Amino acid sequence: MTHVATLISTEAQRAVTPDAVAAVRAALAGAAPGEPVVLDPEVAVDLPLAPAPEADPRALAEAARAALADRPVDVVVQPLAHRRKRLFLADMDSTMIGQECIDELAAEVGLKDRIAAITERAMRGEIAFEPALRERVGLLAGLDAAVIDRLIAERITLTPGGRTLVMTMRAAGAYTALVSGGFTVFTGPVAAMIGFDENRANILLAEGGRLLGRVEEPILGADAKLATLRELAAARAIPPAETLAVGDGANDLPMLEAAGLGVAYRAKPKVAARAAARIEHADLTALLYLQGYRREDFAGP
Repeated sequence: MTHVATLISTEAQRAVTPDAVAAVRAALAGAAPGEPVVLDPEVAVDLPLAPAPEADPRALAEAARAALADRPVDVVVQPLAHRRKRLFLADMDSTMIGQECIDELAAEVGLKDRIAAITERAMRGEIAFEPALRERVGLLAGLDAAVIDRLIAERITLTPGGRTLVMTMRAAGAYTALVSGGFTVFTGPVAAMIGFDENRANILLAEGGRLLGRVEEPILGADAKLATLRELAAARAIPPAETLAVGDGANDLPMLEAAGLGVAYRAKPKVAARAAARIEHADLTALLYLQGYRREDFAGP
């Protein structure tokens, strides 16, 4: 067997039932699925595969999803080689947390709808990220910087499974980095809460306790995320195949496509269509099952 199809649900839904597994095995019969390997009963199962050399893993995953119909089960097909990753890079907004931080700042000046619309277009890849960020930050000029701590305490929520994902990978020796097109005033506290080794993001400029409506140049966007992946891998002599990245927006795509496994997490359509893997139902522990971890291997609370 050269590949593996991983079926993943959640603890609450427990939708990877024997009949769901049987449906996928029938759909992938041409890829000679091996005997199922249970990673977590009714939550995550591996199906070893031996597809033809020219087979597209994304097409196999799509066939499996079609066989599952409306079951809340994610399917990812990938090579077995280098499955366990040694470097993990993650986007923050709408990936490791449930919010877009700039939209929450905009709410403080009564402009959330206006700025959120620009954010959505940028994340869909309909407009360039850097000028869109400058435009949105410009609308925040004069905002009391002290609101940031309150927003982190009251509005920012961690995505379920994120801390377990990072803690488990670190316990196994992987290096982890939070790499965001957002702002360091958010990534610093969020990275500390989740347990990342480091974080990188844009710097919001302030003076006299108020935002100036500008960010420090150059802006950390898609190219910088890709460069960070390559830099951190090279510094640790980690081959590309042993890197993992996750994100949801268009500015994550170069990073996702360069990683050994790039995961689109509840992502915008353009991102979900191009990433090697996509997760739409499960929480972030899905990225552990994709690496072959079993539930009993998980670290942290």
